[in-house]
Amino acid sequence: MEHTPQLVIPFRQDIASLFPNHGEHTGGMTLPHDIPTTTILRKLGFVVPAPVLSQYKWTGTRTPFDVQKTTVEMLTMNQRAYVLSGMGVGKTACPLWALDFLKKQKQASKMLVVAPLSTLHFVWMREIFAIDVPLSGVVLHGSRAKRLKLLAEDHDVYIINHDGIGTIYDELIKRPDIDVLCIDELAVYRNPGERTKLMKKLAARFKWAWGMTGGPAPNQPTDVWNQANILTPDTVPKYFGKFRDDLMVKINNFKYVPRMGAIEKAYDALQPSVRFTLEDVRELPPYISRRIDVALGIKQKHVYETIRKQGLAMLGGDTISAANKGVLLSKLLQISLGYVYSEKKGVITLDNDARLKALLDILDAGPGQMLVFTGYKHALHGINEAVTRGGWNSAMVSGDTPLKERGQIFTDFQTHGLYKTIVAHPQCVSHGLTLTAADTVVWFGPIPSLETYDQANARIRRTGQTKKQQFIHLQATPAEKKLYDALINKQNIQNALLSMFEDE
Repeated sequence: MEHTPQLVIPFRQDIASLFPNHGEHTGGMTLPHDIPTTTILRKLGFVVPAPVLSQYKWTGTRTPFDVQKTTVEMLTMNQRAYVLSGMGVGKTACPLWALDFLKKQKQASKMLVVAPLSTLHFVWMREIFAIDVPLSGVVLHGSRAKRLKLLAEDHDVYIINHDGIGTIYDELIKRPDIDVLCIDELAVYRNPGERTKLMKKLAARFKWAWGMTGGPAPNQPTDVWNQANILTPDTVPKYFGKFRDDLMVKINNFKYVPRMGAIEKAYDALQPSVRFTLEDVRELPPYISRRIDVALGIKQKHVYETIRKQGLAMLGGDTISAANKGVLLSKLLQISLGYVYSEKKGVITLDNDARLKALLDILDAGPGQMLVFTGYKHALHGINEAVTRGGWNSAMVSGDTPLKERGQIFTDFQTHGLYKTIVAHPQCVSHGLTLTAADTVVWFGPIPSLETYDQANARIRRTGQTKKQQFIHLQATPAEKKLYDALINKQNIQNALLSMFEDE
């Protein structure tokens, strides 16, 4: 058995009685430097470093950021905890490292990760492989029978979507060997309902339970009440009305407004916690570029392959065709987005739910303002409607938007913070504008113009920007990936297009 490192502390009779098997040391006593001992000593006022900082061998070739080490330290020392860090700081890896260490310390066995559907494979399973932890994982998705079959397999990490909990709730309750719960995007439980009730009951049975969200109070400070009720019910009043009255002032029968300091009080309810932003990650450059894989819908896959092979597809009595290579690439990119021009000059909407969900997850995770770009005007309406349905204030800008209206939107976004996001055609914002109120650009899909791509990104990366920035690219198909390669690496777009034609 591996030897446990020892702590040396001054002799105290009260501590000696708590640890009758303590060792002796000149002028003091020795105790095992493990998690239970460290927890007790900290409660008694001793300053003791977390065991993970000196005993864990960080896996893989990726060197953890300092903020990641701090996050893992907090998770391994708190059976109930919150990770309130924003996007881009590497928080997904932290519960995986924490689980690996807790298993080595024999403090935990297996983990259930509850996450947005769009992140199950492309974020969580990928992260298990990326950081090279000695953990096996499985995604519990599909029919109830399939989920149960996968749940019966022996794995370290079981990954399920939020709405999947109700499908196999009874079976999850009966699995005491799964003793760690990690809720990704905890804020989805900010509203009351059956899903929130189920999660509260489920979380209560775990030895370890952690919640992660970069935006715990997207609408009102009181959004945190249900979240705290799930993980740390002792940090909030038993009844919502009391919590609301502590944080809000009633203006009339239908409206409450936050009291002074309400946001701070809301965060006080989500304790213990860590809360980092990109600005806290010294190891990162001033901006980062990320690519997020999303799944195609069944109909999208079918139409994409049919167009790619035959240049023609029939859908609901309408026709989608590609007469030449240039049109072929354009159609493939449109299909990837989920919005396609038809022969009848209409727009066919495909089953792009996964891409829209990925966009909404990004909006949920990022506390700051964002720009969302797509190179196809007909796709703007669908994207903007989805963002609005998701509960965000959003404005749309295309070539059809009058200049006066366009200017008012930009002013309301940049100066007044009226909108969470602007959904825009990149050519409408590609020169001269300062939109540094945003710190994130999301490309809903690529465009075949390096100049427009660079100019659109430059709206947030310019004088007056005080925050680190993120440029996020959603991708699903080979055409998109190759075009992003050329854009991000500033390659010759014409050569890339020719290569794509040959590949397709």
